[in-house]
Amino acid sequence: MGSKETSFLIPSEPQPTPERRFNLFLRRRLMFQRDEQSKDSVFFRDGIRQIDFVLSYVDDVKKDSELKAERRREFEQNLRKTGLELEVEDKMNSEDGRTYFVKIHAPWEVLVTYAEVLGIKMPIKLSDIPRPKYTPLSYMLGPVKLPAAVKYPHPEYFTAQFSRHRQELFLIEDEATFFPSSARNRIVYYILSRCPFGVEEGKKKIGIERLLNSHTYLSAYPLHDGQYWKPSRTTHVNERYNLCQNWARFSYFYKEQPFNLIRDYYGEKIGIYFVFLGYYTEMLLVAALVGLACFIYGLLSMESNETSTEICDPNIGGQMIMCPLCDEVCDYWRLNTTCLHSKFSHLFDNESTVFFAIFMGIWVTLFLEFWKQRQARLEYEWDLVDFEEEQQQLQLRPEFEAMCKHRKMNPVTKEMEPHMPLCHRIPWYFVSGTTVTFGMALLLSSMVSIIIYRLSVFATFASFMESEATLQSVKSFFTPQVATTLSGSCLNFIFILILNFFYEKISAWITKMEIPRTYQEYESSLTLKMFLFQFVNYYSACFYVAFFKGKFVGYPGKYTYMFNMWRSEECDPAGCLVELTTQLTIIMIGKQLFGNIHEIFQPLIFNWWRRRRIRTHSEKLYSRWEQDHDLQVFGSLGLFYEYLETVLQFGFVTLFVASFPLAPLFALINNIMEIRVDAWKLTTQYRRPVAAKAHSIGVWQDILYGMAILSVATNAFIVAFTSDIIPRLVYFYAYSKNSTEPLAGYVNNSLSVFLIADFPNNTVPMEKRDFITCRYRDYRNPPDHENKYAHNMQFWHVLAAKMTFIIVMEHVVFVFKFLLAWMIPDVPKDVVEKIKREKLMTVKIIHDFELNKLKENLDFEYNKVIRHSTVDESRSLRSKIPV
Repeated sequence: MGSKETSFLIPSEPQPTPERRFNLFLRRRLMFQRDEQSKDSVFFRDGIRQIDFVLSYVDDVKKDSELKAERRREFEQNLRKTGLELEVEDKMNSEDGRTYFVKIHAPWEVLVTYAEVLGIKMPIKLSDIPRPKYTPLSYMLGPVKLPAAVKYPHPEYFTAQFSRHRQELFLIEDEATFFPSSARNRIVYYILSRCPFGVEEGKKKIGIERLLNSHTYLSAYPLHDGQYWKPSRTTHVNERYNLCQNWARFSYFYKEQPFNLIRDYYGEKIGIYFVFLGYYTEMLLVAALVGLACFIYGLLSMESNETSTEICDPNIGGQMIMCPLCDEVCDYWRLNTTCLHSKFSHLFDNESTVFFAIFMGIWVTLFLEFWKQRQARLEYEWDLVDFEEEQQQLQLRPEFEAMCKHRKMNPVTKEMEPHMPLCHRIPWYFVSGTTVTFGMALLLSSMVSIIIYRLSVFATFASFMESEATLQSVKSFFTPQVATTLSGSCLNFIFILILNFFYEKISAWITKMEIPRTYQEYESSLTLKMFLFQFVNYYSACFYVAFFKGKFVGYPGKYTYMFNMWRSEECDPAGCLVELTTQLTIIMIGKQLFGNIHEIFQPLIFNWWRRRRIRTHSEKLYSRWEQDHDLQVFGSLGLFYEYLETVLQFGFVTLFVASFPLAPLFALINNIMEIRVDAWKLTTQYRRPVAAKAHSIGVWQDILYGMAILSVATNAFIVAFTSDIIPRLVYFYAYSKNSTEPLAGYVNNSLSVFLIADFPNNTVPMEKRDFITCRYRDYRNPPDHENKYAHNMQFWHVLAAKMTFIIVMEHVVFVFKFLLAWMIPDVPKDVVEKIKREKLMTVKIIHDFELNKLKENLDFEYNKVIRHSTVDESRSLRSKIPV
């Protein structure tokens, strides 16, 4: 029934049966309570037909207003031709007095037709496969568990792809509730995205997305079930309220998530994201506990650390005069001024660092292998086993169909479909590649600018922070190195946020211009571009500190210079690991704090401002569709950014974790909050997204595998070249002369001697001192050696030990990785058995159904013919009826 046919009905709220509609007394009573009951209505005016989708638009006074009106008229007319029912709310009934709302309802015939087209699986019989039983120790997790009715809102069924010609096969108790609301809005959006609205140059113009882009319609969205803070007062089940009560509450941070409720309401694609985020958070708990134990070990052993003890000793570190850290303006300094810095460095640079790096290499393997199993179990539970070959590869984007002028036969479907020749794609691929290359170069140049900043301001900090105090053994943690590192890290973080804003727009634009064929191709292309940008943007500074800073410094008298202007940065005598920890902490924690603050306050502020600006006629009814219209739009890329944020955090946790054992703990705390923030945001602050199906996390899984392999190499190199462990071990086993305290004398051994008279005039400090020599961190020959200042034998021993450690660690971790990957099956045995059982039962049920149907048809034909047949003919016909 169209809007014209229903416009005469008296507005009333949901009424379960037609008989009630004609009860005059009841109608008058409902009219009297209209403001109370209609505020949260999710039905047409008749109170029976559920609103599956809403379109909104305003009268456009510009010159193309007539064209837009004609497009809307033809679009809505074509929607009615597909069988959809529309009801228009005039702008005079809207709260702002200017917005029209087109409510869409999909009747039963439309639902069954497109359910078959989309291959939606529906229940055919109660499953006889029992749900997993709790383990013997599961009672300990009682407070974490959700009630069974919330965790499993529906019984388990055997399912089959829906067929309108086999409707009797399916368990249809009520046509109004047989298809869940997520399936209904998915079907309607499928129709909207393929409905034509005009013809231009002999080619049909199709899709709601093109109408939204041209501002013909303001928005298109499915409705939320009702208010999130109160249950529905009708027979309609308010799933939004159930989700808010059992999932989107911050007080439930320790509870498991109601994944089946999420899937029923938002669809499988959003559901699998929260399954992945929850599983990742659970696995982080183990890594966080081990990392915390390593940190505690470093804290307890800090005072007994021989290296920092020697540096802090006024008779050892206090007597070592160090060479200036910059030219002319920097003065000499005593080693024990870095006492506090060396103690702090021991927190993250100790024996447990090697253990934790190896542990995380094994942890990441277990994480990915167990995720495969979790994903396989989810595919079975959510009927996604055959999803990929059914839809994901065959569904074309409407934008691709609209822009293609050629057609080609699909070898799979054997049907003619739009085709974009390679010669038409090459120019855009060239533009895309050029843009990505330019973007990467710009990112790297921003990192170089930060390095130049650090080199430039170091001398400034040194000029007013270094004084006679550096030669009087005044211990201070806030040294010129620390000041430069902190300010440079903060400035780098600001640069990261600014560049992210621009690259998000650029990546989306160039991906759109490539005209991807399917949604899967579009998301994969955008994902790779965005991740490549973000990888360089977030990790480049950490890679610089870990693998480049202090490695190419040279030595006093022959320093290396950047662009022949700035002297290369040196590491602290205690190593560069603490600077890497500082850089990682600021970027990781800063990103998480900024992200959570943005996710919480951005929708709150925008929604408040939008309601404040729009609500001009408060005496009018603020309907369910208007309330949702004023919410924020989650968008087609909303989930993409959530995955990107999680994967970037995964990189911080794995790539540089050897330098910061507390990274998993901070990630765990963030994710516990992130789950509830995302749930609260989706449930209360955003319009309901269109449901979509997905059987995995897509290309993100390949990215995680790549980062897992890279993390083994990066952590091995961090331990070998950034940490001070290998030089200490070499000294311990090969150069120590003290059997009772093997590390005694290590500090003196790791510092080389330089003759001050050998300083060039342009590098010697302006203030003259009486010192003859100064010390610097390296393994070089002394000034009285025949080959002075060349690398000594200990340097080559240390280098060989570092390379040996890298090879041994990588091989040990990779052997464990491959062994675990081989031992852990991708699909658990019980899931394989359940899949086989369900397929067997489905085939049997369909076979029995078809056999009974054939028997009924033959019985009917037999009874029809037997009255006019001989005995022999009737027997022959009877023999054909199956038993």
